[in-house]
Amino acid sequence: MGDNGPTETTPPRGRPHDADADELRSRVRTRYAAAARAATAGGDCCAPGSADDVRFGAGRYSVNDLAGLPADAVAAGLGCGDPLAVAHLGDGETVLDLGSGGGMDVLLSARRVGPTGRVYGLDMTEEMLELARANAAEAGADNVEFLRGHMEAVPLPDRSIDVVISNCVINLSVDKRAVFAEIHRVLRPGGRVGISDVVAEDRLTTADRAARGDHAACMAGALGFTEYREHLAAAGFTDVSLTPTHEVADGMHAVTVKATRPTTAS
Repeated sequence: MGDNGPTETTPPRGRPHDADADELRSRVRTRYAAAARAATAGGDCCAPGSADDVRFGAGRYSVNDLAGLPADAVAAGLGCGDPLAVAHLGDGETVLDLGSGGGMDVLLSARRVGPTGRVYGLDMTEEMLELARANAAEAGADNVEFLRGHMEAVPLPDRSIDVVISNCVINLSVDKRAVFAEIHRVLRPGGRVGISDVVAEDRLTTADRAARGDHAACMAGALGFTEYREHLAAAGFTDVSLTPTHEVADGMHAVTVKATRPTTAS
């Protein structure tokens, strides 16, 4: 779900072709293409519920943050939280938003990093990319760039990013270990992560998670709390913390995630 829709180009580097994974990506792409079209048409695409569903969408942001943003960027906000609340962006930083959707978090980040900073948005859905580019043009944001790509194979150089953000998108990945490895790769030493995501209580089985919603609805593919920490640690991150903000389904929580790539080799 995410303001941040999912990302995709080709199957991840070094990974075999997987028909099941391709099917999941196709479902996700279809869902977010429809969301982009709804936002462009003036509708409210805050799935999975109605416009009153405060678990997801632009309602997770302050009124001050939303002020001055293009209406279509706000309408396409599908996130489960506010990753910028934990990313603590500063002037001149380079930011990557995984699954940038309609561009809301990219535009908010662009304000924070200022004219000397740079913000990249990565998304797999062409309809979302078109919407995001139109929103950036309307906002007059010239320090942003939107890329079509896969979050398991980010089309950016090693050690080129100061901060990676994402909003309710990593749960949509079919290879989360690859996602965390890519985040680590593109971050500079000392770089940090500020993410909002859906995470399951450890007591929930894979079947339990699927019973609460399908993969494209951010439920079936969610990691458990222990799994999330272990994946980040295995990728080389330190200072890992997961803080629940609100429940999105029984035993499923919106969570803010923080982590750091150490300054020493890892």
